[in-house]
Amino acid sequence: MSDATNTFSNRLKAVERKHAKLARGYSCKVGRDGLIVFKPKRRKIGFPWRSLALIVVGFLAFKGLVIAQIGEASYEQRISEMSQGPLQEQIGAFVMQPDPLAEVVARNVAPYF
Repeated sequence: MSDATNTFSNRLKAVERKHAKLARGYSCKVGRDGLIVFKPKRRKIGFPWRSLALIVVGFLAFKGLVIAQIGEASYEQRISEMSQGPLQEQIGAFVMQPDPLAEVVARNVAPYF
């Protein structure tokens, strides 16, 4: 009796695994014999381009807001001070250099500060 229970348990686990795979998406195909077969879709693990774009846009907006808040001259002075520091500060100075998009954001936001 335990052998029958084990085979039933194994079949039940296989059905549950297949159901979990089909719950994530499936495609239907009709075979040559007319039987409809459901195949689970493979999950594509791609690079999160949208998240990367949002991070870049957020960072540019942050730089623009900082430039608008403290002014361009003060910002340039702080960046030049950072470029004279240790390696971490030099990398930060390189990344925080004002770019055209950040300057456009700063010009548009400056009247509100």
